Amino acid sequence: MKILDWYILKRYLGTFVMLLLLFIPIGITVNLAEKIDKILENEVPFIEVLYYYIDFTVYFANLLFPLFLFLSVIFFTSKLANNTEIVAFLSSGVSFTRFLRPYLIGATIVCISALVLSMYLAPNASQGFNEFKWKYLKRGKSAQETQDVFRQINDNEFIYATNFDPATQTARNFTLEHFENNQLKFKISASRLKFDDSIFVLNNYEKRIVGQPNDRLISKTKLDTLLPFEFDALTPVEYIAETLNFNELNEFIEQERRRGSANINRYQVVAYKRLSLPVSAYILTIIAVSVSSVKRRGGMGVNLAIGIAIAFIFVFFDKVFGTIAERSTFSPLLAVWLPNIVFGILAIFLLQKAKR
Repeated sequence: MKILDWYILKRYLGTFVMLLLLFIPIGITVNLAEKIDKILENEVPFIEVLYYYIDFTVYFANLLFPLFLFLSVIFFTSKLANNTEIVAFLSSGVSFTRFLRPYLIGATIVCISALVLSMYLAPNASQGFNEFKWKYLKRGKSAQETQDVFRQINDNEFIYATNFDPATQTARNFTLEHFENNQLKFKISASRLKFDDSIFVLNNYEKRIVGQPNDRLISKTKLDTLLPFEFDALTPVEYIAETLNFNELNEFIEQERRRGSANINRYQVVAYKRLSLPVSAYILTIIAVSVSSVKRRGGMGVNLAIGIAIAFIFVFFDKVFGTIAERSTFSPLLAVWLPNIVFGILAIFLLQKAKR
């Protein structure tokens, strides 16, 4: 690498780290100011608060990584332009494409680190962050589906319960239906189901065996039996996808797809976002360089204002399309990649304009 590459790369990485060190304490301070009343009210032990904010740091950095990267490029490139250093580089015979190379090298280094973080490290932080939030900050609310629970537990069997309580591991108005070749073979129902030490206890048990020409009905006041599902896996917590590493998440999505989960789009959005993150970083880096490499009459302030506006529009698109995919039949793959496609086209346009 030449002197130009090292000069820009050091500024790229240094400014990115500086923004992280600047904004993370601000994020912690704002969050603590907002949550301090509930923390004191619930008498949360100090060690748990400490671990929560360690997890919050990783969660916050991973969540806003593209924004930090974008703003850091805008900031130091605007400074280079304001000092007419970019003019000197280009006047010496360096093409704009060659000038862009150290930025892409820096984006690659940051993206590889962020990819490892989001795939394998951030899930642990997300689990601690969310568990603390639901335990102390959202007391009285449930992070799991508890009403009208319907699941396909294997290729032939479906279960349903009108009420599900994960704390006591009980279900009300439980039914299990077994099909073969799309025909109902038997149906089990109980007014109450409880999981007790690897055994399912069913109260007011009934089993209807579908026969030709007559059905058979078996009834018992109480029955201890085994059933082909795990009680804890019936209704995963709503943030479960964020707590799984990449391989676990893919396996979980396939499992939930077989069960006919209504939340499958939410899990796919999380998985696709982990893959789209590096592409977003490259696109935002090119946009940032293209916008801020020109010296403007208003100085750095104008470049920063333009950059912040573009960054928030990107975040807005990302959040809106992600939410639409989670709550409708809109394709999660298209929802996650559409902001990258739109801003990728914008990046190409701005790059061609900057070259001129």
